[in-house]
Amino acid sequence: MNLFADIRALVLSDLAAMTQAGVLPSGLATDNVTVEPPRDAAHGDMATNAAMVLAKPAGMKPRDIAEVLAARLMEDARVVSAEVAGPGFLNLKLAPVVWQGVVASVLETGTDYGRSTMGQGKTVNVEYVSANPTGPLHVGHTRGAVFGDALASLLDFAGYEVTREYYINDGGAQVDVLARSVYLRYLEAHGQEVAFPDGTYPGDYLIAVGEALKAKVGDVYVGQSEDVWLEDIRDFATDAMMKLIEADLASLGVKMDRFFSEKSLYDTGLIEAALADLRDKGLIYEGVLEPPKGKKPDDWEPREQTLFRSTEHGDDVDRPVMKSDGSWTYFAPDIAYHYDKVQRGYDALIDIFGADHGGYVKRMKAAVSALSGGTVPLDIKLTQLVKLFKNGEPFKMSKRAGTFVTLRDVVEQVGPGVTRFHMLTRKNDAPLDFDFDKVLEQSRDNPVFYVQYAFARVTSVLNKATEAGVAVDDATLAAANLNLLDHEAELALAAKLAEWPRLIETAARTNEPHRVAFYLYDLAGAFHGLWNRGNDLSELRFLQDDPKVSQAKIALARACAVVIAAGLGILGVEPAKELR
Repeated sequence: MNLFADIRALVLSDLAAMTQAGVLPSGLATDNVTVEPPRDAAHGDMATNAAMVLAKPAGMKPRDIAEVLAARLMEDARVVSAEVAGPGFLNLKLAPVVWQGVVASVLETGTDYGRSTMGQGKTVNVEYVSANPTGPLHVGHTRGAVFGDALASLLDFAGYEVTREYYINDGGAQVDVLARSVYLRYLEAHGQEVAFPDGTYPGDYLIAVGEALKAKVGDVYVGQSEDVWLEDIRDFATDAMMKLIEADLASLGVKMDRFFSEKSLYDTGLIEAALADLRDKGLIYEGVLEPPKGKKPDDWEPREQTLFRSTEHGDDVDRPVMKSDGSWTYFAPDIAYHYDKVQRGYDALIDIFGADHGGYVKRMKAAVSALSGGTVPLDIKLTQLVKLFKNGEPFKMSKRAGTFVTLRDVVEQVGPGVTRFHMLTRKNDAPLDFDFDKVLEQSRDNPVFYVQYAFARVTSVLNKATEAGVAVDDATLAAANLNLLDHEAELALAAKLAEWPRLIETAARTNEPHRVAFYLYDLAGAFHGLWNRGNDLSELRFLQDDPKVSQAKIALARACAVVIAAGLGILGVEPAKELR
């Protein structure tokens, strides 16, 4: 049940009838006609822009259209009033039975309430985290992991077939550095004293890897030159790091559907195939780039390179794909990777990058546009930095990784649910402060607690009702006399529940899972507000002397809990049945 979609369908039906009657000219496009919550709740329950959208193409005044539409809408039993506002907006007030029906629908549908068919038949690939396999995930990766995983769940809830993917950056020089660092730990495991030169990875997490390598090969690499052991240790170390990363992700409740190795692109023809595809489209050429901005002419050595004509697909400059010495640039395998994604037949691609990859957005979008002929959209979401605090002061924990605070450190401090929810309390492209004390604080200022407290309160009501002998299973509550929910505060809470299906489609359309967290906070606020009003008005309390009245009121509370559980499920957070 999507009430906003239902009322929009009513508006479109009445517009069609107005066209049939000659009030409106035929052929008017109605795609931009919306039905939304009004900016000011005092104006009504819903508002439509239909008259404003159609006035110019119809050659009519907006108010003239709105007045006729209002009269038609009033003929529907669901619409109590339809008032023209301003230049031609139409504010609607709906009958109480509509909101009472929302409560029943939630209880009958359960946590599937709000699921959409918007993405039915469409496939989408969401690539996220994709950290270098050189160590454990750090707090910055945590935000990208949570955002990507919640987005994937949101899209699944909206009806899409989703693939969660991790791109293993194991084809560059950093994995050679990893191998050298593991070799030093391997020597250390053999009792040798070692020093870590600048540029190597000194973190303690490699101690166990060095010991594991010793257990596997003994002393066969001790005293050997790099050309003897580099490739073998590189593979061993990369595998060990990916197991560590998978364990880090698991501690956060993140599980990938697919891991794709960058190394698999080399010497397999995939890079060549991707560039051949672009060459066939006339997008690969030999040329010389202009000096980078800020470079002095004497700092610049022009050299001919193989270039991708990315400016034809929205980029600022063309991009090199092969260096003058014949080796690939770092961009070439990324083109090939996305070529592989396009070839797999996804309808849409989403990449989650850290904020430091902002300069990479246009070139990657250009590549996918060129490879797919503009048929596969690529949305790139950047996640901004996370700053750690404790008691309001910048905070640094023990750095087991040697140079950074790990994902595991954060999860062990506050738990996966709190970590995940808080990482979504800001839009992805806004900086995020993570205060270890505040995220555990039991107050309204802590969104995690505020939402969980609402769910726990409902659980408490259900337990007390059961103890009093009142049946509160969902089927019984759905069949209760919901006409007894007639107070404006109760109807307002039911109206908030009605926004959930619309919120899902809006959030999925914009790829913004933080909207779910924001909605849950608002819903919890509406529920707590009703609870607090019950302290002064006994008729608003959930438990009444009459069991039938109790069931109606508890049905509303339980519906709130159902939607909270569904929203927390998308965010990857377990609802708390009780809080201490």
